Amino acid sequence: MSTFSYVAAAIVLFTLVLGNSNAQLSSTFYDTTCPNVSRVVRNVVEKAQQNDIRIGAKLIRVHFHDCFVNGCDASLLLDDADDIDSEKNAVPNLSTAGYPVIDDIKTALENVCPGVVSCADIVALASQILVSENGGPTWEVQLGRRDSRTANRAGTTAIPSPLETLAQITKKFTDAGLDSTDLVALSGAHTFGRAQCSTFVHRLYNFSGTGNPDPSLDTTYLETLRKTCPEGGNGGTLANLDPSTPNGFDNNYFTNLQNKQGLLQTDQELFSTSGADTISIVDRFANSQSDFFDTFAKSMINMGNIKPLTGSDGEIRSDCKRVN
Repeated sequence: MSTFSYVAAAIVLFTLVLGNSNAQLSSTFYDTTCPNVSRVVRNVVEKAQQNDIRIGAKLIRVHFHDCFVNGCDASLLLDDADDIDSEKNAVPNLSTAGYPVIDDIKTALENVCPGVVSCADIVALASQILVSENGGPTWEVQLGRRDSRTANRAGTTAIPSPLETLAQITKKFTDAGLDSTDLVALSGAHTFGRAQCSTFVHRLYNFSGTGNPDPSLDTTYLETLRKTCPEGGNGGTLANLDPSTPNGFDNNYFTNLQNKQGLLQTDQELFSTSGADTISIVDRFANSQSDFFDTFAKSMINMGNIKPLTGSDGEIRSDCKRVN
C-alpha cells in the first residue's frame, strides 16, 4: 500500500473514532465548561417547586414528549416562527406546561456559562432533580445533547396517547428503541402529577360505545372519578394520577394498578390486558420500590439516549424558545 493510502486510511479511521466519540453522551460532559450546572438547575427548580408542587410532573412530561419526536433535541421548546411550526400546538402537547421554568434555568445558566449548556440537557437535568426532590431515585444524567434547529409538528403522532391500546403504545415504545420494561417503568412517572378529565372520561360512562363504564375500573374509584368528572362537565378539570400519594414519587402507582385504580386507560391496561408481558413487571415494581427506582433510572437514561444531536449537529440555543 502506498504512503498516501496509509495516510488516507488513518484519516478515515481517525474521523470514524472522532465521530463515534462525539456521539457519546457523558455524565461528566460539563465538568470543565460548566462545573456548576447541576447546582444552578437545582436552585431554580427548588424555588419553582415552592410555588408549584406539580412542576416535577410537568417537566418530566416535557422531557418525554420531546424525546419521542425526533429524539431528545428540545424541538418541543421552540415557539412558532417564520420557519417553525411549533410542536406545542399539536394535540398531544396542548396540555404540556412548565416552559417558563425552563426559560428561568436557561437564563441562570447563560449568566454563568454562556453558550455552553443545551436546552435539551436542561430538561433532562431538571427531570432528574425533581424526581429526586419528590422522593424518587437519582441517577447520573447523560449529557452532551445539542438543540435542534427545527420542529416536527407532524411527528408528534409518535407520542403515546392516553386513548390508545397497550398494543399501540408498545409499538411506539418499540419504534423509539424501548422495550416493555421501559414502558412500565416510565409509566411509573404517573406516580405524581395530574390529568385532565378529557383524557379518561370515556372510561366512566360509555366505554367503547357499550353504554357502561370500563370494567377494569374499581367501582368505588369509578364513583369518585364521576364526582370529579361529571358527564358533560368541564374536560379541563384535573384529577390525581395517583389517588393515594399524588405528590410523592413512589411505587404506589403499581399497587393502584393491581387494585384497578389506574386513572388512564393506558395505565390500567399495563395490568389488565390478558396475557400481556407488562403484568409481571407491574407486579415486580409493586412488590419492590427499590426495583422500580433502579429500573426507572435506567429507563430514563435509555429514553434520554433516543437520537440525541451531538458533536457539531444542531446548536446550543441562547433562548430555548427560538433558534439562534
